[in-house]
Amino acid sequence: MPAPRASSAAPVIPGAGPVARPAERPTLRLRESGAGTGEEEQPRYAPEWLELREGADAVARAHELLDPLRIRLANLPGRTGGLVVHDLGCGTGSMGRWLAPRLDGPQHWVLHDRDPYLLHFAAVASPRSTADGSRVSVETRRGDVARLTPDALAGASLVTASALLDVLTREEVDTLAAACAGAGCPALLTLSVAGRVDLTPKLPLDAEITEAFNAHQRRTGLLGPDAVTAACEAFAGHGATVHLRPSPWRLGPDEAGLTAQWLRGWVGAAVEQRPELAAPAQKYLAARLASCATGELRVTVHHTDLLALARPTGGSS
Repeated sequence: MPAPRASSAAPVIPGAGPVARPAERPTLRLRESGAGTGEEEQPRYAPEWLELREGADAVARAHELLDPLRIRLANLPGRTGGLVVHDLGCGTGSMGRWLAPRLDGPQHWVLHDRDPYLLHFAAVASPRSTADGSRVSVETRRGDVARLTPDALAGASLVTASALLDVLTREEVDTLAAACAGAGCPALLTLSVAGRVDLTPKLPLDAEITEAFNAHQRRTGLLGPDAVTAACEAFAGHGATVHLRPSPWRLGPDEAGLTAQWLRGWVGAAVEQRPELAAPAQKYLAARLASCATGELRVTVHHTDLLALARPTGGSS
């Protein structure tokens, strides 16, 4: 019998928030699909959810990581013809819209995702110019990345991803780190969940919901809030220098729509993990949504941004 969900008057947008739906995986995977496991099914992250969170993501990302990134990109050996950026699990392309206008020079973005609709949206809505007015070009690559290798990143100047690390396994993170190291390109991996949430006003169930949600994120071997630690170890083990900065969502009255959707997903995941929480979680969610509607609620969802500076190789560009 499926675990009961905490619910409220409005449903969660399909794919919204941190709830993992049955058979749902991130839009880009680093492993082969297993026959009969359900993983061959196409997941969908609703563009409505990705659009809803884009503004909060843009404000949260750690801008202070851009200077060391710019320095490394300016000094990559053999760099000609601008930057080549691989965006893994690009969704609707929010990472490109945030980052491309903050870097100088011509840029070619390679957008990776399993969902053809999201790829189309990302390509159509991609930025057209960089910080210095140079041109941005885009190509899309649909499908899973079963084995990410340095060859797959040949010619890459930079690998980016947003909200990806915490839905990977330790093996997948090591595969990613090894590929970036082999290609000699840096990686900017933003908005990985840190496992901490601060809510004002506080309620007695806050800690229990947080713990259940974190346990839910670790199901089926995924790293969840352990992802950043695992990524630091993996990239450092492959010789990269790693920089970390906090990138929290700070949600108040102006983000009420996002907060309400996030709350439903967050509490729903906790109930999936611990069905015995269903009754108290229902009351908890109703109280939180009421507080959100009146503008009283403040939420800080902690994330971490990671910049891994791999040792450049002679063939990198």
